[in-house]
Amino acid sequence: MQVKKNPKVDLNRNSGLYFVMGLTVVLFLTWRALEYKSYPKDATTLEVAQAVDDLKEDVPVTEVLKTTPPPPPPAAPELIEVVDDSEEIEETIIESTETSQESVIEEAIAVDDVEVDEVEEEIIVPFAVIENVPIYPGCENAVGNDERKACFQKMIQEHIRQQFSYPASALELGIKGKVYVQFMINSKGYVEAIRTRGPDKMLEREAQRIIASLPTMTPGMQRGKSVKVPYSIPINFLIQ
Repeated sequence: MQVKKNPKVDLNRNSGLYFVMGLTVVLFLTWRALEYKSYPKDATTLEVAQAVDDLKEDVPVTEVLKTTPPPPPPAAPELIEVVDDSEEIEETIIESTETSQESVIEEAIAVDDVEVDEVEEEIIVPFAVIENVPIYPGCENAVGNDERKACFQKMIQEHIRQQFSYPASALELGIKGKVYVQFMINSKGYVEAIRTRGPDKMLEREAQRIIASLPTMTPGMQRGKSVKVPYSIPINFLIQ
């Protein structure tokens, strides 16, 4: 006898569909599990204030001090006697110290008695046009104004090279640049009025120190008189 199978009760007919559906559900649950995030909840503290109805306080016992009242003010007299002012009072006369046009000045100051000091104004002549430039120590044998100018500039540069010292702080920070220095050689040969302008204060202070250490020079001459001579020079700070 041949066994006949009903196609509607065949279990292997939709096995592939069931597999795909199961796989889809598993993948969806796995994805939701991976994407799930939880956040910590802040713990809140609830403070409750309780009011007590039967609050008892001990009132301190104070002592009442009995003080005597102040005496009454003196009473006014019943009768007031009026006394005549018979005494004479001398009045003080204050004399004025102002002078009028009619007053005469007894002592007059003569014009000859007034001493007038003549203040000689120092003349400033530029270095490029002065008749006799300041003489740097060691340039006395130079002949002519042009040779003295060249010797002056050479000795100034030599002095800067000898006295030059790069500031340690500026060297560590990598600060470099050119500092322009302007100074004045006065009528006595001293260096004064040093002004600097550069990229940093440390470099400016070093340039001012170098110029301030210049030796005393023979002052510049203009028409036979000692004059002030301004001079400017740049000092270049380089890091090699």
